[in-house]
Amino acid sequence: MIQGILIGDISIDCNEPENLRDFYGELLGWDRRVLWDCPAIIKDGYLTVLFMKPDVQYCKPTWPETQDTQQKQMHFNFQVDDLQAAVAEAVKLGAAKAGEQYGGDDFVTLLDPEGHPFCLCRK
Repeated sequence: MIQGILIGDISIDCNEPENLRDFYGELLGWDRRVLWDCPAIIKDGYLTVLFMKPDVQYCKPTWPETQDTQQKQMHFNFQVDDLQAAVAEAVKLGAAKAGEQYGGDDFVTLLDPEGHPFCLCRK
């Protein structure tokens, strides 16, 4: 272990950085900002997520993953008190419920507006 190491930020590639920042900012209730010329969200000065347009054309990941297609570039699991209410709110904000589900009653896989899969998980 490296002494004193912390995650400085997490960067997410996407086609429309401002829109994705706004989606996750609203979903999580985090502050929306611009840091290092990138749309960003930050929680209590602790964790920062940057949304960046890649140097090449952005390609949405496929879910579930399949051979020879763009694989997911990240995956968040968010814990929630009321799973069904959280899913409904995420969909209202612009997420889509993934066609393939593997979580039973414990978690639901959704796709953010840029196609990244993430899960809402029962606490």
